[in-house]
Amino acid sequence: MVTVIGIDPGLANTGWGIIETDGIRFKYITHGTINTTNKLPSNLRLKSIYDQLSDIIDKYKPSHAGIETLYFAKNVVSALPVAQARGVQLLTLGNKGIITGEYTPIQIKQSVVGNGRATKIQVQEMVKLLLKLKAIPKPDHAADALAAAICHVHSVRTANV
Repeated sequence: MVTVIGIDPGLANTGWGIIETDGIRFKYITHGTINTTNKLPSNLRLKSIYDQLSDIIDKYKPSHAGIETLYFAKNVVSALPVAQARGVQLLTLGNKGIITGEYTPIQIKQSVVGNGRATKIQVQEMVKLLLKLKAIPKPDHAADALAAAICHVHSVRTANV
């Protein structure tokens, strides 16, 4: 079994989820969020993300990761802090020697639902189904992270064919 961490990047809320896979079946392990407050300066928020993500990785020992790429909507200024957080998350994964795949939201939706234009609720329902959960994982950031982990498994499996 391979342990995979999925990450939905954010500065205020970083979603993460851990699954195991044999390449075909998925086993849900856990999920959560890393939260930071805007009352702290950004350097301390980024350090908090690094420290907490490092602890999660040390506890669950994933060898692979799937992380969502950023897409810039209308406000590039608000996207910059998220980009900084994502950089810290990538650094953490790199420092831990984790094989990492980066996926666009469309790629994740296509991989999990089979439709790159799927709605958020469709993705969440498929995550619930694929991981045999009783309810949709909450909060949304953690469900998105689990979807990124599933996408990574599909992508690595496809690449090895």
